[in-house]
Amino acid sequence: MMRKTLKVEGMTCLHCVERVKKAIYSIEGVSHVEVSLEEGRVQVYMEKEIPFHVLKSAVEEWGYRVVGEV
Repeated sequence: MMRKTLKVEGMTCLHCVERVKKAIYSIEGVSHVEVSLEEGRVQVYMEKEIPFHVLKSAVEEWGYRVVGEV
């Protein structure tokens, strides 16, 4: 299983966490998502390689800013 960690800005509450998870789970091949609100990090576990720009676009469509991959 592959994993990518994203640095995300704009998450301020548990509702934000759920929205980010929903955005990432909508991508085919994502098997699990863990979000750290305190650190602004999102770990994405994937069954297949998903390009960074695809993950970034999905999150940013919901109004959050992906500032990079950690």
